[in-house]
Amino acid sequence: MDRRGSRGEPPSELPTPCAHCPLLCPDSHMDARGYKWVRWRVWLCRVLALLTGGLLALLFYWRPRLGVLARGSPCPLAMADVLLIQDSGNKQHVVKVHTEEMEEGSWEMLGELDDNESRDTVQLYQQDQKTLLRYYILDGLRYVWLDRKESFVRVSILNEDWTCQDLHGFQKGLSPQEQIFRRRVYGSNLIDVPVKSYIQLLFEEVLNPFYIFQLASIILWMSDHYYYYAVCIIVISLISIGVSLYEIRKQSVTLHNMARLVVDVKIRKSSGEEQIVSSVDLVPGDCVLIPAEGLLLPCDAALLSGECLVNESMLTGESVPVLKTPLPAGDQRYNSETERRYTLFCGTQVIQGKGGGLEGSPAVAVVTSTGFFTAKGNLVSSILYPQDSDFRFNRDASKFLLFLGVIACMGTIYSILLFIKYNASLKDIFVRSLDIVTIVVPPALPAAITTATIYAQKRLKNLNVFCISPPRINISGKVSVFCFDKTGTLTEDGLDVWGIMEGNSVGFSELVPDPSLLHPGPMLSALACCHTLTLLHGNPVGDPLELKMVESTGWTLDEPLGNRHTTDSEFGGHRILAMMNPPSQKHTTALAIVRRFAFSSALQRMSVVTVTPGRQSVVAFLKGSPEMVASLCKEETVPAQFTTTLSKFSKDGLRVLALGYKPIALDMDLNTIQREEVEKDLHFLGLLMMKNLVKTETPGVINMLKLACLRTIMVTGDNILTAVNVAKNCGMIGSDERVIFVKASPHTPQSRPTLRYSLEDDGAAAQDNVEVITHGLYQSGYNYHLAINGKSFAALSDYFPEELPKVLMRTTVFARMAPNQKTQLVKELRKLKYRVGMCGDGANDCGALRAADVGISLSEAEASVASPFTSKIQNISCVPLLIREGRCSLVTSFSLFRYVAMYSLIQFCSVLILYTMRTNLADLQFLFFDLVLVTVLAIVMGKGGPSNALHTSRPPASLWSLPVLGSLLIHTLLIILGQTGVILFTRAQDWYVPLNGTTPGENNWPNIEDTSLFAVSGFQYIFMAVVVTKAHPHKKPLYHNGWFLILLVLFSGLMIWLVMYPLPFVRVLLSLYNVEDMSFKFVLVGFSALNFFTCLLMEMLIDLGLLNSLRLLRGRRQSKKPYKRLDSQLSESSSWPPLNQTLLPSHNIVRLLS
Repeated sequence: MDRRGSRGEPPSELPTPCAHCPLLCPDSHMDARGYKWVRWRVWLCRVLALLTGGLLALLFYWRPRLGVLARGSPCPLAMADVLLIQDSGNKQHVVKVHTEEMEEGSWEMLGELDDNESRDTVQLYQQDQKTLLRYYILDGLRYVWLDRKESFVRVSILNEDWTCQDLHGFQKGLSPQEQIFRRRVYGSNLIDVPVKSYIQLLFEEVLNPFYIFQLASIILWMSDHYYYYAVCIIVISLISIGVSLYEIRKQSVTLHNMARLVVDVKIRKSSGEEQIVSSVDLVPGDCVLIPAEGLLLPCDAALLSGECLVNESMLTGESVPVLKTPLPAGDQRYNSETERRYTLFCGTQVIQGKGGGLEGSPAVAVVTSTGFFTAKGNLVSSILYPQDSDFRFNRDASKFLLFLGVIACMGTIYSILLFIKYNASLKDIFVRSLDIVTIVVPPALPAAITTATIYAQKRLKNLNVFCISPPRINISGKVSVFCFDKTGTLTEDGLDVWGIMEGNSVGFSELVPDPSLLHPGPMLSALACCHTLTLLHGNPVGDPLELKMVESTGWTLDEPLGNRHTTDSEFGGHRILAMMNPPSQKHTTALAIVRRFAFSSALQRMSVVTVTPGRQSVVAFLKGSPEMVASLCKEETVPAQFTTTLSKFSKDGLRVLALGYKPIALDMDLNTIQREEVEKDLHFLGLLMMKNLVKTETPGVINMLKLACLRTIMVTGDNILTAVNVAKNCGMIGSDERVIFVKASPHTPQSRPTLRYSLEDDGAAAQDNVEVITHGLYQSGYNYHLAINGKSFAALSDYFPEELPKVLMRTTVFARMAPNQKTQLVKELRKLKYRVGMCGDGANDCGALRAADVGISLSEAEASVASPFTSKIQNISCVPLLIREGRCSLVTSFSLFRYVAMYSLIQFCSVLILYTMRTNLADLQFLFFDLVLVTVLAIVMGKGGPSNALHTSRPPASLWSLPVLGSLLIHTLLIILGQTGVILFTRAQDWYVPLNGTTPGENNWPNIEDTSLFAVSGFQYIFMAVVVTKAHPHKKPLYHNGWFLILLVLFSGLMIWLVMYPLPFVRVLLSLYNVEDMSFKFVLVGFSALNFFTCLLMEMLIDLGLLNSLRLLRGRRQSKKPYKRLDSQLSESSSWPPLNQTLLPSHNIVRLLS
């Protein structure tokens, strides 16, 4: 039988796929199972849904997986109608497989895409001479069936193997047939955020389990004649639903408008014709023409000719425009992340475009990604479909609801037995027993604990810290390590030129403090020309470092205007990107920049090619990290003192760059010259030192975090010695603490991987001194910090994985880190169960900011999709501010959770006691407690702000901890004692008349038992709000929450009035018994006060550690968090780190290498 059933597709030489097959995704592994609808099962489920009154359909709506299992049968993925998918986060999805009919001949067109064995083709299914494409959409991303992979994969895999040379080949444009076919395969170029109608939103909201529970409760209350209460809950629910629908739709419309981008663009066809089309119709491979006035990019594209000045603030939060240069042709695989300087990203604004050809010609780019596969689409997808945060508080809240459900079941069983004993009717048994469930499981619990987050978000916004992911606020309260970018975050954005040192084979010259004092020559020309600055409205814009560098030379930037041919002819007929004019007093000629190779974080360098008038000479200039520049220069031109000089300046905290130059043959074709040819065999020119001052706020914030026992880490792309110096200046590394450099080398054909821990060279590294220091380290005589650079970090990760966690535990400075390494670092720290915070300017930190538990982007924008938090405060003072708010919000969430839980338990106890005496609380009594007392108090409880200082301890996140569960248990017992004591005291009165045991429920109102419990439980609702409200050390004292205090006094006075002197109509309204014994009333108030002080005293003793003594019974246990266990092991180690020893990889790694 054919492996695809009855579809009759062409057979394959590959093995038959099973129903359980991995999805080969570029960034995650998902597990998929295929199912095919079985007609008789589908109809059976429809009939059962009707017979159950829609309950089966509701169950399938809540649990789609059950619906698929009930109506379908397992089948190979190739013939599935629906898929069950489990992603890497164990989240399950149900997706429908779509089929689309393709035009005849599409199969042959696909063959054109498959040039070699490494490329895949889409398997199109031919059924009855029809060609079908099979795909599904998940989280906005399209997945298509690949025959060779035997699975569904992201459609972007079809263009992931494109090389830079391939992209240059698309400059001729696509044919109309190719465009139509690719549009069918890739889908429309649209980041479409659906905006649902109010009817659809209402349907989804009402079918939420919370509202289904509310609806069932209302029906139950109506049947029990609780009309007032039921009507009030209906009104409140309708208002809640209305507000929720308005907010959801408002947010959807806002995100829809932000994400949706439809503009007209000009493309080039294969015939050479230029055509204006809608951006919705763009497909990967389309050749787009960028006009001089700019364009709002509707896709990701690689720039192939010309230059573009781009504002990327929407994506990165970085407001400085970036100059994009043409992508060099080559056989290397194109990657938008590694080739960022040549990539125009969707959603960014091209401010200015310059053509690469004749005057007036536009810049040319080729579309590489569309829709949700673009950089903007990826960010929008992360907002629409956020990953579930593995936060213990959220997990425990769900478990605690189940725990309350168990208590409700116990109460229900007790009620059933009680009413059977009283020979109650079946209706009374049913209604009363289910009423217990509505009391114990509070439907308002999830909403109540979010109020703390809402208040915190509002306070943060007032302090210019904006949040697009409110659940992260509570998580920020548990942050245990915070990573910081250096430049622009810990230090000032701007750099000032500190000095220049020219160098050659003889050595370095004297330090020149001002570049304008340099004599005309290659060094001055390199400083003036080696940049990517451009003019915008007559003003130079670009990297602040390059602006300072060029400004210090006194040279001016000019760009060709008017007759381009005339200008070009003056410089040998080359297309001029920019001209650098020397000051009039300098006896030197202008230089024209004709080629630029933009700076790359991975390459750590940039270069330009310049031409003098008349093309008398052609010179290339290089600027970059000193180590990289020195490695590209001829060895004989690099001063022998290079390493020591660089070390000296770096230790002084200076930002050091090196420059080099290279004469180029006059007959060389500068239009086709490759970067590799330009950037080799250069002559070393010297060093440029720039001073990057630490921001005035930085040391104080770092000290505050350290005093709060929060670990701080620096992650930078700068030199490791400079980074260590800045770490010392800002207080990350103390003056009495040692720095140990971690140096790891990768495997090469000539050598094996090695790892070495070396003390910093401070002139005192004699062997005997090293031995003393080593002994001191192992005996905790010295505090030490590790420092590592990007190359060593990569080698450590690849060849010494067993050492990586130890290094992560003790490293404070990560230098020369590429953007992807910053992201990797954050992920590795999270693997150790750290709660990781990251603070950066958003430019090179986007990946790390999004990977962290809490990411803060320092940006002028009010909200950036670069990270969950955006701060307009342009320094790291926003970090302790956010942590304090997070801790306050988490503590408040705990208090609210405990209060709502205690409210349920108080009412649960009251009702069960009254059930025992064949009565219950009156309808308006329930209403008074639930809506007047509890709801209002719960709303204002969260208004208390954070304390002004960071405490050394972090608030707990577990609801299942001994103090939380112990306090709830103790308070519940005290509540039961209080209520039982009041009933016993009431029955002991001389004037007490027992209830009529033959008359149930409301026929017994008013009665003294109900009135007594109303009095004491009313006070319990009020004072329990005080007992569970925590302040010190993470919140301001209770008296700072003015509204809460006013309501406590007001409600206490109201309850005293209702107990002591209720007006007749109020007494009738609330069904209260008329008690004339004033001494009895005073005892009720006093009894409640005693109950309050007893609960308050027990809470204070629990806070002081009363229950911690019980932990001694189970013995001391190791922490479940890997970083705490590892920290304990390293603190007790007498041999780590092994100083000045060369380590080799483990045997397993060696076997892999061999």
